[in-house]
Amino acid sequence: MSNQLSAEDLIGSGSATHTVKVPAALLKPEENAEGGARGFAGEVTLRPLLVRDVERVARAAQEQRVLASVLMVQQALVAPRLTVEQVGSLPAGVVQFLSDRVNRLSGLTIDEDDLERAIKAPTRTTWSAQSRRHWRGRVSSSRASSAGRRRNAPS
Repeated sequence: MSNQLSAEDLIGSGSATHTVKVPAALLKPEENAEGGARGFAGEVTLRPLLVRDVERVARAAQEQRVLASVLMVQQALVAPRLTVEQVGSLPAGVVQFLSDRVNRLSGLTIDEDDLERAIKAPTRTTWSAQSRRHWRGRVSSSRASSAGRRRNAPS
């Protein structure tokens, strides 16, 4: 039997923090090439992005795509706290690694097991699939009606 979540359960999930170990090879790539950078350099603390964070990132991404990753990481980093400029000056691999972790913590990615379950559950239709069918039907019917208006238009 499923457990009904409360509003507090849902809202509280946005304030949870997670410790993430950062691979040493990301911070010292030259040592990694020589086989020396093994293990973890240390830890950072991340929190999931909230809807308002994602909206802010989406607005910024319209202007600069790279800024989206930087903002995502900056918004999610609890410790150490960094400015947007500081995150922007990190090595690209570090930002990519942290961005991937932020996406997972925020529920913005799907892992292979979840994907497999979704494929095997044909009775479930996602909202986006329903939406595409809905809008595809509207676009088709609107094209047909506008084509009819063109044929009946006075010459």
